[in-house]
Amino acid sequence: MNDQQQLLVSELEKLLNEGTAHVGLSDAIAGLPKNLRGVQPHNLPYSIWQLVEHIRIAQWDMLQFSKNVKHQSPDWPEGFWPKEAEPADEESWNNSVTQIKNDLQEFTNLVKSEDLYQQIPGGDGQTIFREALQIADHNAYHVAEIIILRRLMNAWK
Repeated sequence: MNDQQQLLVSELEKLLNEGTAHVGLSDAIAGLPKNLRGVQPHNLPYSIWQLVEHIRIAQWDMLQFSKNVKHQSPDWPEGFWPKEAEPADEESWNNSVTQIKNDLQEFTNLVKSEDLYQQIPGGDGQTIFREALQIADHNAYHVAEIIILRRLMNAWK
C-alpha cells in the first residue's frame, strides 16, 4: 500500500470509528437513562432504541453486502426499523450496541484489507470506499437524531 492509500485508509478508519467532526454513538448514548430509551418525544415517529436498532440493521446490511455476494437485504423500510419503541430488556440493548461496534470493526478491517475501488460483486457499482462513506454518513445522521431526542428529553450535556 502506498503512502496515499495508507493516508486514505487511516482517514476512513477515523471517520468510521471516531466521528472526527461529530459525536460518535458511544458518546451519544453514554449516561442515557434506561427509562428514556423507548420514549418518543414530541410526537416523533421513533425512539432512541429504534434509532440504535436502525443503525445496527443498516450497518449490518452494508457490511454483509460488502463481503457476501449472496446477501439478501431486508425489505425496505420495514426490515430496517424495529416496531417496538423500546428494547425488550437490558440484554437486547447491550446486544444491539455491541453488534454495532463489532460490525463496525469488521467493516474497518475490510477497509484495511480490500481494494477500496474494486466493484463489489453482485452490486451495481458500489465499492468498499463508497460503502465506508455511506456507513459513516448514515451513522452520523442518526447519531445526531439521538442527541436531538436527548436534548428534547433534557437528558443531554
